[in-house]
Amino acid sequence: MTIERSYDNGSINIRIIYIFKTFMDIIKSLLVIKKFLWNIKIYILGHYFPKQLIEYRFKGVYNRKFDWNNPQTFDEKVNWSKLMADTTEWPHLADKYAVRKFVEEKGYADSLVTLYGKWDKVEDIDWCKLPDRFVMKVNNGSGDIIICKDKAHLNIEECKRHFSKLLKKKFGYDMGELHYNKIKPCIIAEELLDAECQAFKSSSLIDYKIFSYDGKPAYIWVSFNRTPHTLDVAVYDTDWKFHPEYSRTTEHFRLYNHELPRPASLDKMLEMASTLSKGFPFVRVDLYEVGNTPYFGEMTFTPGAGYNDDYPEEFQKKLGDLFLIERKS
Repeated sequence: MTIERSYDNGSINIRIIYIFKTFMDIIKSLLVIKKFLWNIKIYILGHYFPKQLIEYRFKGVYNRKFDWNNPQTFDEKVNWSKLMADTTEWPHLADKYAVRKFVEEKGYADSLVTLYGKWDKVEDIDWCKLPDRFVMKVNNGSGDIIICKDKAHLNIEECKRHFSKLLKKKFGYDMGELHYNKIKPCIIAEELLDAECQAFKSSSLIDYKIFSYDGKPAYIWVSFNRTPHTLDVAVYDTDWKFHPEYSRTTEHFRLYNHELPRPASLDKMLEMASTLSKGFPFVRVDLYEVGNTPYFGEMTFTPGAGYNDDYPEEFQKKLGDLFLIERKS
């Protein structure tokens, strides 16, 4: 009887394991289906109903209805501007390649990072002519760069696959940033700036992101120690006064709660932000400083796509008050 009971218990255990495994497989399948349906929803909203997409995204982040008639906070005004403001110049200036001409025309050609090449197709890249160290990226993307510190160890075939995929991607639809879809995608390679020659120690280039309003810089959002999933951040005003109350730690952003040294070229960077932002109700001018020299990064009209939950309510209100929106005629 004991042996038979052990056999029965073993059979029961096997059945339980089988049922549990089947149950987990069903859950996984349901999650895959759910994600697929969600992607379909975002695709349809992004391509055909951008207003509804913005409302859906905004409610998901802030748990409140978006008010198109009376936007107040920074994120509200960024999202309002996507569809209601004059965005004629946005595609040209958000294009990481085309904006170089604009920066040069404004008198800051010396701030442009050395350009090694521009290509419309992966097949056109002559890898042999590239230096041993460089940065490669698409002109309309975000966070998808390849940093090459030694070409001898670069997996070129993997890079080709990476950029072939990016050139086909319709960037911008999923967040209602329609101006990115008007940019003809290309690949550019630039000089790899020396991260060892910065104002303070950082594992990555230090970004000085200057929030500017029609020629008036207001705040500097400093980001550094960037990894694929996290980065350290801190907010300063134009007098380089630290404002820890204007940031909060999230899953992605870590508030660096210590004062940072003032960059040597801060005055020059503020001058650049003032000149480049003139004529725009808002644009964020992103700069670097290497060897006490400022370098141009990019111009961003929709930081965080307008869903910056790491900005506390007070900071959202301050940034929003400075943002004087104008409906397109």
